Amino acid sequence: MNKYLFAIDLDGTLLYDFDTLDETVCDFMKKIQSLGHKIVIATGRPFRSSRFIYERFGLDTPIINYNGGLVTHPLNPHFPMIDITLNKDYIIDIFENNVELIRNAFSEVRDNIYLFQEEKAINPLLHKTDDSNLYLGHLKDTLKVNPNGFIIIGKQGSGRRIEAYVHQKYEGKVLSRIWNLAGEFDSIIEIYTPESNKGKALKFVAEYLGFSQSEVVAIGDGHNDIEMIEYAGLGVAVKNSHPELLKVANIALDMGPRDNCVMRFISDFLNI
Repeated sequence: MNKYLFAIDLDGTLLYDFDTLDETVCDFMKKIQSLGHKIVIATGRPFRSSRFIYERFGLDTPIINYNGGLVTHPLNPHFPMIDITLNKDYIIDIFENNVELIRNAFSEVRDNIYLFQEEKAINPLLHKTDDSNLYLGHLKDTLKVNPNGFIIIGKQGSGRRIEAYVHQKYEGKVLSRIWNLAGEFDSIIEIYTPESNKGKALKFVAEYLGFSQSEVVAIGDGHNDIEMIEYAGLGVAVKNSHPELLKVANIALDMGPRDNCVMRFISDFLNI
């Protein structure tokens, strides 16, 4: 049997909410590892809110957090970590010059969270745990080091205007993507660097673990999974994936996370 590296996105792919994880899925992931396959988590989440999956799957691989901005190995202190950060001066400038359009915003340095102002509605976005340190206030006063990520929660109708500012002033230096334009928030804008993406991180992890590109299977749903799906020998999009992801995926599933789509696809793929 060929051995594969399965790269799995979390939110919208493996998970349909913050922390619901079927024990059947955990047992299955342990089983395929016992057969010689490897699993790597590739998520926009910080490590603190993906650690429980790493542990429940019994993983022994590196983990990709912040959409490729941070790659660590929880079990190997000698792992050659990747730690890509945003220039804090860019972040502060973007915030200052768009503050009238911004409902809230936060940056993260590992498990330290730098939040503009307290707001109960955005707590799920912060993934705050007992390991988190929360710093409140204006970013120009609190953010003293370059962070791993920056998220803006825009006011009504402001997302495209903030994106336009980033593109016009920082083209080639800073990128942005809008997560959604409906629901609880009108728009959530992620600010990130061109160097930070799941595809580059997955290539690094695959080579570190000794897998060729053809032996990598990536499963995702979002715009932030595009580079990962493009890199993989086999790219899989789950149900309700981003339209741009569907354009580059080799396979589009008619199942989503509530259907345990990741487990069911891998089971069929490996014929187990």
